[in-house]
Amino acid sequence: MAVEFLAHERIWFEKFKYDEAERRYYEQMNGPLGGSSQQHVPSKKPAAAEENDDNDIDLFGSDDEEEDQEAAKVREERLRQYAEKKAKKPGLIAKSSILLDVKPWDDETDMAKMEECVRSVQMDGLVWGASKLVPVGYGIKKLQIQCVVEDDKVGTDILEEEITKFEDYVQSVDIAAFNKI
Repeated sequence: MAVEFLAHERIWFEKFKYDEAERRYYEQMNGPLGGSSQQHVPSKKPAAAEENDDNDIDLFGSDDEEEDQEAAKVREERLRQYAEKKAKKPGLIAKSSILLDVKPWDDETDMAKMEECVRSVQMDGLVWGASKLVPVGYGIKKLQIQCVVEDDKVGTDILEEEITKFEDYVQSVDIAAFNKI
């Protein structure tokens, strides 16, 4: 058993021979590679040309000014087209759905008239929806009314102020639900 173990170890002791044979095989197939086995052949460039070799390398693109100007023109044209396309496209309008609780002074308040007054509030960006009467207690009912507003045009404070201007019918206005659309 020990003899077989040493036979396998011999391969690793002679690995440098196999590596050299493999290198020679691939050099015959593909030609010599730049490695430690090649001899360095000095270039026949003058010393001044060797100093300027660093300037010939362009790591960040072409030094050709005409290509840069053409690329700049193409980029500017594309930016202009993108800006025109973006200007034509209408922006997203932020809207909110609001459920208002409009409370009357007492049980003798005319709820139909109160709803008519609330719906008479008209603003740009305000659309009234469904409404219903909800019992509060002792025979008093409150008006729950739905509306959709554009956030940039109608604020909730302004809407509440406009509704509470009907002092004969409206005691207070509360926001029961506020949802972004």
